[in-house]
Amino acid sequence: MRILHMASSLKKLISSFLLIFSSTITVDSSEPSCLRYKSIISFGDSGADTGNYLHLSDVNHPPQAAFPPYGETFFHSPTGRNSDGRLIIDFIAEFLGLPYVPPYFGSKNVSFKQGINFAVYGATALDRAFLKEKGIESDFTNVSLSVQLNIFKNILPSLCASSSSHDCKEMLGDSLILMGDIGANDYTYLFFQGKSINEVEELVPLVIKAISSAIVDLIDLGGKTFMVPGSFPYGCFPAYLTLFQTSKEEEYDPFTGCLSWLNEFGKNHDEQLKTELKRLRKLYPHVNIIYADYYNAMYRFLQEPAKYGFKERPLGACCGVGGQYNFTIGKECGHQGVGYCENPSEYVNWDGYHLTEATHQKMAHGLLNCPYASPSFDWSCLGSASVDT
Repeated sequence: MRILHMASSLKKLISSFLLIFSSTITVDSSEPSCLRYKSIISFGDSGADTGNYLHLSDVNHPPQAAFPPYGETFFHSPTGRNSDGRLIIDFIAEFLGLPYVPPYFGSKNVSFKQGINFAVYGATALDRAFLKEKGIESDFTNVSLSVQLNIFKNILPSLCASSSSHDCKEMLGDSLILMGDIGANDYTYLFFQGKSINEVEELVPLVIKAISSAIVDLIDLGGKTFMVPGSFPYGCFPAYLTLFQTSKEEEYDPFTGCLSWLNEFGKNHDEQLKTELKRLRKLYPHVNIIYADYYNAMYRFLQEPAKYGFKERPLGACCGVGGQYNFTIGKECGHQGVGYCENPSEYVNWDGYHLTEATHQKMAHGLLNCPYASPSFDWSCLGSASVDT
């Protein structure tokens, strides 16, 4: 009887251990779980700027996005977005049932409880002072990623239910944090100053480190879900196609007409970014760090434009003038006398540097509903939610 009693006790002990072990496995899992995000917190550059640069600009020298036809397709007037309508961040907000994310700068009597956006047109991943030491000049903005992050840290207590660290961690944990896109301008300023590809490539590890450091800071504050975009295929953008136009056919992709070497540069950035995100996932298994494959989410439109509702060989800008790609530096969209296409939804590119609402919408669909997010978002708790295309 005593032996039976001991066997029974041992069985209970093993069962309890397995239960505890099983629970531990569940808690430690880094697999994404479905969350109903209560807020969107955004950092980045013009790809996500919903009006910050407009409010930061000199009223006597407003940016191009302050003038028609910017905003014509959806908002029917300029909002500071560098597109004819909504951006990827806007479609994400719609999908989550949240209001459009208001810009931090210039917003008055606006609640930031369901979202706040620090992304600024022209922003860099690296600080302006560092870039200046490298001989890289920028006249656009000094609101780099670290500046955006520091502003957020300073106002964080005002965004929480109370100023306690617990409430702030809870608020961040319930938020989807968008880390860009950011970094493209660091490279663009060098390219437009005539620097070689080798000189630009030296910046890539530094840009990746800056993005990684910002993510770690936000994790320490309580962030649990991050969407981190990779690079766009900039070799397919009218501004770069115009700047680097050449008679050397071998520099172009024969199927899309894009600059192959520039797209390869973007892929190199993306590979280094993915390697770093993989490292962070191992360090922070409780945090969901999602890589957003902007490159392939967009590149398919150049490969099979008709399939996605775009015109054939859609490399030209909708809004612009002159040249093979309807783009001329110094005569960009928003300037007097520069026209725009009748149907922006047939164009991938809006103004030479930025994309149309139609492109943003289709990219958002690919990110939120697979296969261009890794790991994929889990929306099982949201029912049959989907981004319309």
